[in-house]
This record gives sequence, structure tokens and C-alpha cells, in this order.
Amino acid sequence: MSVAVRPATPGDVEQIHAFVVELAEYERAADQVTGTVAMLGEALFGPHPDAEALIAEVDSHAAGFALFHGTFSTWECAPGLWLEDLYVPPRHRRAGAGAALLSALAHIAVERDCRRLEWHALDWNELALGFYERVGAERLSAWELHRLSREALHRVADGP
Repeated sequence: MSVAVRPATPGDVEQIHAFVVELAEYERAADQVTGTVAMLGEALFGPHPDAEALIAEVDSHAAGFALFHGTFSTWECAPGLWLEDLYVPPRHRRAGAGAALLSALAHIAVERDCRRLEWHALDWNELALGFYERVGAERLSAWELHRLSREALHRVADGP
């Protein structure tokens, strides 16, 4: 089995969306997927893309994806990359697709002179946590994720 990683194309959007749904099912949150194939296509390939994606292929078949976007560190005054999702279906997990995707993304970060590549992982996902530990990722447990969604986002936008 050979693993190849390439930039996603518009023809990959349906497959990426299917992977997103699979990932949400794995993370016990399938009901939270509200985005559509069309919305994903616009976000990745519209006139003002919000994100980028990589596709891993095993023997010329899609075997996983990584979706990422830029960040900025004020402390370092330098860009970074945020890995929103990296997913490899169980049938491809021993083929090296996850490591190939992470390596390709790290290569992009280095090429773009990024100082950081960051992401979140669920605290119960021992497979992912072990993988990230093996590649040398630092776990930043002191930082708590915060989110404003829907009603709260609008309420804050409307001001005090």
C-alpha cells in the first residue's frame, strides 16, 4: 500500500463532506453537522476561501483528509496553521494516512514560515491522543476552549 497526499480539488468536496459526517459520528456528534456539501465547496473553493484541505490516498482511493486554515500569534507576530479536522476512516488507519497528512501539513506550515501548527483533540480519543504524543505534539491542558454560538454570538454582537 502506498500513501500519497495532495491538495483537495473541487471534485473532492463530496468525499470530504462524507468524511466530516463520518468523523462527527465517530465523535458522537453526528447531529451537530449542519453544513452542506455546497457550503463546504464555497468555503474551500469559493471566491474568498476560508480554509484549505488535503486528501490522503491509498492506492489511488481517498483514505482521509485534513482541513486547515491560517492563524496568527500576537506574541510571536507570526502566522500559524490551525488543523480543524484530520480524519482517517478505520479501514485506513494502519496504512500511514494520518501520519502522511500531518507530515504534509507540517511541511506546508514550514514553507509558509508558520511558527505553530495547532489543533484540538477530544479528551476521550485515546487513539488520536496517543498518535499526537508519538509525533511529539505538546498537550496544552492549561488552555480552555471557549465558543460563542448562534444566540450567544448574536447577543454579544448586539452589544451590552
